[in-house]
Amino acid sequence: MKRIVSIAAAITAVTLGASPHPAAQAARGPRAQEANPKLVVLIAVDQMRGDYPVRYASLMSKGIKRLTTEGAWFKEAAYPYLNTYTCVGHNTIGTGTLPYQHGMMQNVWFDRQTQKTVTCTSDATVTDITTTGPATGVGDSAVRNMQPALADVMRRDLHSRVVTMSMKARAAIGLAGHGGDAVIWLDERGALETSSAFGSVMPAWAMAFAKANPSSGYSDKVWEPMFPPDRYQYTDTPPGEKPGNGWSAPFPHALGNSADRSFFAHFEGSPFGDEYLEQMAEYAVDQMKLGQQDTTDVLGISFSSLDVVGHTFGPRSHEVQDLLAHLDITIGKLLDHLDTTVGKGNYVLGLSADHGVADVPEQVEGGLRVMPPTVTAAIETALKPLLGDGPFVDSNLGNDLYFKPGVYEKVSANPRALAAIRTAVLGVPGMARVITKSEVEQPGTRTSKDAILRAAALSYYPGRSGDLMLVTKPNVIYGTTTTTHGSPYYYDQHVPVILFGHGIKAVASTASATPADLAATIAPIVGVKLPSPDGRVLTAALSAVPARNAGKSRN
Repeated sequence: MKRIVSIAAAITAVTLGASPHPAAQAARGPRAQEANPKLVVLIAVDQMRGDYPVRYASLMSKGIKRLTTEGAWFKEAAYPYLNTYTCVGHNTIGTGTLPYQHGMMQNVWFDRQTQKTVTCTSDATVTDITTTGPATGVGDSAVRNMQPALADVMRRDLHSRVVTMSMKARAAIGLAGHGGDAVIWLDERGALETSSAFGSVMPAWAMAFAKANPSSGYSDKVWEPMFPPDRYQYTDTPPGEKPGNGWSAPFPHALGNSADRSFFAHFEGSPFGDEYLEQMAEYAVDQMKLGQQDTTDVLGISFSSLDVVGHTFGPRSHEVQDLLAHLDITIGKLLDHLDTTVGKGNYVLGLSADHGVADVPEQVEGGLRVMPPTVTAAIETALKPLLGDGPFVDSNLGNDLYFKPGVYEKVSANPRALAAIRTAVLGVPGMARVITKSEVEQPGTRTSKDAILRAAALSYYPGRSGDLMLVTKPNVIYGTTTTTHGSPYYYDQHVPVILFGHGIKAVASTASATPADLAATIAPIVGVKLPSPDGRVLTAALSAVPARNAGKSRN
């Protein structure tokens, strides 16, 4: 707890309390280019595989197309760690560090002190606030994030105003860090939500936006495909799709009435969810005059709908392809608005994804599903003859397995017990590796030539990570969804990394890069220094290397 308090105190920044401005960005000519960027834009597309901009390029002609042709596109960028999940990726993008530093090593983990599962943003000391009043339950903040975000450093050093938004709390908070003028997500009913960690009330402009543009305004809309079937690859009804919530596998998909229980799930898992966030971003830019005053502001947007669609339909589906075509238009609208309001060349933009996704097992050779309870049961059975009656396992979450107090010490001191565990786990079809916390805690593992061990070590955070880290074979889904992510394989690690705008030149590069490089590259452009980045400056993207840059670089 002392470490959390000291870090939170160290990165406390000036709160500007910017008041709303009149909502008028009507007919306005292009702004002249400034000497320094006036706005940093961070875009995360949840579950966007790195191959999508190439694989489905024929469906894109607007925003994504513009970024990949006019910006610096690192086509082989990838996360280097094991736990490729949403909270992990957004905090890596936000801080420029990897989970062994920022500590957000899963979406959820087992807290040994409370003996309960906690979410990465849960914070009992704060209260969430919606457009209809205080929310119930545990609040959300970045208290568990052990590193400052780029936005935190900019608030402290440049008095930047920070606005982030997403469908998900962990995404909006991951891009913002420990503070912000408006850090907003949507609750399960589609209302806007924030936390007392970012202000005592919902910002006035957000209240006004929600009143004028409620998500219920999408009631009874239908998601129709943009193109005829022959424009999409594969079939509209491949095996393994499990859309749920009353939707069938083939198009079209009706959202239903806003009074229906499934309405918001349909809204979130359709192009309309991304469209809504883009409209809110435009409104925030106009009302707060982001990038239009004497500071460099931050706008962060995490588009969440692709993740919902990808989990239920899979990366080969017509739904994923169509959503990307819609998102291309949506991002194009945002760029056009920023060109008009902030000025072409007056903002620097970084785009990436928090993770990729596996193919649906039924659609690929060797595809398989493994249920975590099956693995847990195998370990319990293997240990009983050696350690007596169980149970021995407290929790099995994602890639992390937690033993009950004292069990790991017994296992690590007993070679027969550890061997029995490995035999039991690897005897489950689809399982590939068992890595102990003792292995990842050894010096040098974060630079090991063993790619899986190295990835595990980069995901490991003492006190939060499990006693064992379990790794499946490629194309194996660990769970019940149509498909998922979370592995150290290329389809989960490979994501786009794109820089665009002020100080950035057009280049398509196959140089190594990670999403942590975005914050590390933008920091010297705006004149701040990250305290301990894992990311490196992507010099191949820069039209001129900033004189302030004294960090390592990637060519």
